[in-house]
Amino acid sequence: MSAASRPIGVFDSGIGGLSVLQALQSALPHEHFVYLADNAHAPYGEKTDLYVRQRTHAIAEHLLAHHQIKALVVACNTATAAAIHELRARHPHLPLVGVEPALKPAVALSQTGHIGVIATRGTVASDKFARLLGSVQAQAQFTVQACNGLALAIEQSTLPDSTQEVGHRITELLAQYTAAMGAFGTAPGQMDTLVLGCTHYVFVEDQLRALLGSEVQLVATGEAVARQTLRLLEAAGLRRSDPAPASAAQRLTLLTTGDLHGLQAAAKRWLALPASACHAAAVPPPR
Repeated sequence: MSAASRPIGVFDSGIGGLSVLQALQSALPHEHFVYLADNAHAPYGEKTDLYVRQRTHAIAEHLLAHHQIKALVVACNTATAAAIHELRARHPHLPLVGVEPALKPAVALSQTGHIGVIATRGTVASDKFARLLGSVQAQAQFTVQACNGLALAIEQSTLPDSTQEVGHRITELLAQYTAAMGAFGTAPGQMDTLVLGCTHYVFVEDQLRALLGSEVQLVATGEAVARQTLRLLEAAGLRRSDPAPASAAQRLTLLTTGDLHGLQAAAKRWLALPASACHAAAVPPPR
């Protein structure tokens, strides 16, 4: 297999990174992807930095050894903040793309100059986020809210035995956290833009719009990540030139360390993929 023909690895603590995968597939329709959801250890946003770094290295090593990936997209804000610098040091020749809350694009979009940011506790508390926020704080007012439990509830909502109670829990958490942030809208002083600082949150955009109104802009990171991945592949001469198989299932492998039925349900719901595209994976901690 030529280097350009090898797959691109993508991983997240759970199903949230599927939102990034959607953008990658749209921007890179000829590429093959291997997506790994570390559901058995989710959510990362409520784990320690050390734990997240250990899982990130273990997954990178697994994807390199077992799937011969040519590039890696860390489709998790918490893992990016905790471990992307270490990954780059360990794998200097591997094109690496992380995700971060889209604060800079939000500054360009906001008309009121007041921007809300929702993210996991791990992302909000990270040094990387502090540096990112510091780089744009002079350009706008930011209200940042850590949303404990939200990513986990979204994750649980995809499980086959999920109940209406989980859906109600998501709605309650969204209402609680957005209310704590202050007023949303387009009037002076209100937040007219909300940054979705966790890849899971893309999957509750409809509920957020119902809460905040259609005038509030929601900003995610998927498209920016896809553009950066394309740039890195082209710079390294690794962009696939031959046509991909016609079927999306043929150019995508989905793996999970946790509940296989949950990933299958998410793949069907958001990617229109059959259950046969999903497989169990064992990823032990790094040696």
